[in-house]
Amino acid sequence: MPRDIPVGNSRLLVTFDSSYRLRDFYFPHVGKENHSVGHPFRFGIWCDGEFHWTYDDGWTRRLDYEEDTLVTRVILRHEGLGIHLNCSDTVDYELNVYFRSVEVVNLKPHKREIKLFFHHDFHIAESEVGDTAMVRRDEQLIAIHYKANRYFLINGGTEDAWGIDSYATGVKELGDMQGTWRDAEDGRLEENPISQGSVDSTVCFRRDLPAHGHFTLYYWIAAATSYTQIRQLNETVIERGPDRLMRRSGNYWRFWVHKEQLDFYDLSAAAVDLFYRSLLILRTQIDEGGAIIAANDSDITQFGRDTYSYMWPRDGALVAHALDLAGYSAVAMPFYEFCGRVLTEKGFFLHKYNPDGTLGSSWHPWINAGEAQLPIQEDETGLVLWALWRHFEMARHVESIQPLYHSLIVPAGDFMAGFRDMATGLPLPSYDLWEERQGVFAFTVGAVHGGLVAAANFAESFGESDRAEKYRRAAREIRMGADRFLWSESLGRFARGLHRNEKGEITADYTIDSSLFGLFRFGLYDARDPRIASTMAAVKKALWIPTSVGGMARYTNDYYHRVSYDVTGNPWFVCTLWLAEYTIAQAITEADLQPAVEILQWVVEHALPSGVLAEQVHPFSNAPLSVSPLTWSHATYVMTVLEYLDRISSLQLCPQCGNPLFSKEGRRMRHEHSETSRLRVAQPQSRTKDEG
Repeated sequence: MPRDIPVGNSRLLVTFDSSYRLRDFYFPHVGKENHSVGHPFRFGIWCDGEFHWTYDDGWTRRLDYEEDTLVTRVILRHEGLGIHLNCSDTVDYELNVYFRSVEVVNLKPHKREIKLFFHHDFHIAESEVGDTAMVRRDEQLIAIHYKANRYFLINGGTEDAWGIDSYATGVKELGDMQGTWRDAEDGRLEENPISQGSVDSTVCFRRDLPAHGHFTLYYWIAAATSYTQIRQLNETVIERGPDRLMRRSGNYWRFWVHKEQLDFYDLSAAAVDLFYRSLLILRTQIDEGGAIIAANDSDITQFGRDTYSYMWPRDGALVAHALDLAGYSAVAMPFYEFCGRVLTEKGFFLHKYNPDGTLGSSWHPWINAGEAQLPIQEDETGLVLWALWRHFEMARHVESIQPLYHSLIVPAGDFMAGFRDMATGLPLPSYDLWEERQGVFAFTVGAVHGGLVAAANFAESFGESDRAEKYRRAAREIRMGADRFLWSESLGRFARGLHRNEKGEITADYTIDSSLFGLFRFGLYDARDPRIASTMAAVKKALWIPTSVGGMARYTNDYYHRVSYDVTGNPWFVCTLWLAEYTIAQAITEADLQPAVEILQWVVEHALPSGVLAEQVHPFSNAPLSVSPLTWSHATYVMTVLEYLDRISSLQLCPQCGNPLFSKEGRRMRHEHSETSRLRVAQPQSRTKDEG
């Protein structure tokens, strides 16, 4: 199931499925550890002798967010029960506390007794072995799950009375024992105060509901590394009030997402909404230590017993670049520092990393046909340097870059300059960006070229002209190798990749792949190069899905999560947006940009109602496929929107002199007299015109 509405604060991340069941509970890192491992936390209601979990049939559900913030807006309604629920969820931006408010509305004309049940299926530190669930009576009744240095405290109530009203702890997943959630279904809990081993808990809050009336109940789970900390958090919540803490978090995220003033020109209101939603979702997937996590959706474990909860340097670099473009260099910088810590001594990145910086799992072997090889995707090394240079161009924080020069930039630059086939000038074989095959691939060639140019720029800036020339020479030789070996005159397009056979002969892989976009995206070729134009035309023709869903597949006959052989693959948001990025990069007139606007609108129309973007969608039903949300999808949307805004502003020409009407520095703000301004700020400011 997709994760429709993630909320978090860079240490605590909580995700929900489409049935509004809490499914993932990460602490103390985003992506590590997952203390539910995908097991659902249930929410139910008892009224008039009937019990219903909110994922049961009979409920209508709408999962969304409040506008421009990380507070959810979930509407649940059960006509048969005569109950309407307005729910909100958030994680405090400062405290490691997850909150839910539940407004219970009585649709019937008589007073009723209401019981709300919250079930917790913790697998602390990603294992059910050795957990304890207990209930204590301090100033009020509270429930606690703990193991070693992980503590989770559960409490709630209304302003007139804090504390749970009844409870159950018990054994789960042993024999036929399903857990205490079954105990709740008769509306009454057995109140066993402590259980150990493979355990769960359910708590209940009882209130009277007036005829056609309503009340609001608050519920929270605090996370900490000791009992003392967990009690202090609980006391803070009660002292300051959960309603106040939820409001302040909502206000904080609105402030965060609107720190920049942007001019959205002719983009639809829905496209603008998705831009801001994407920024907020990106923030939920970034750990305090700098790791940018690919996706936090534990359901993917069903396919390979592993997850996307890792930092891939490639994904991270592109996400960091999107954040830099959007004005969040302070959020992006810890990622580059993380990369400086995990780069190998020889100057390359390995496959992927855990959020705490340890090496992640991998399927890339160190031996191939009995011979040693580097199990790397070299595009990851190149893209980190490419993105870091652009970060520096925008932020200009010399003192932040200085520690990375010798720990990251020089070793990576030296590695890329040396890890090449001197007969072709191209990089030596590594795994492609899709992590499926080994060879020399167009995307990697473009990324390594971009990384070497970035390394040369840094070396020149740091006064090392000899080193800069070494990197520039390697970049030139890569360009010459691409001209000679990747371009096919007979086909009129570039090859996806190259391989050497057992005899040492070079053979080309002419599979049409959307990643051919990398040949121009990182500066190897100009987007207006006729060879790029013919290549991208072939990509669009072969990979656009000819169904009502549309969108771009990764490559011809893509097997990953394939649902039908009637189409060449599933639509990917990233691949579809690459086509928009190409359209923007080669545009000469405003009219040239219209196809990009249409693709941005396509993304809007194929997102979940909450604005969440999956990795892929079903080519016939548009249902989300693979993980959701995919951080890379949201970053690419943000990047594409900003590239569009920059390009269209550069095409606004002065009628007297023909120069761009607005300065680059002012492109973020629409001129104060524009009738179509879409600034999302309280007091728009005018931007300065260049003198014509």
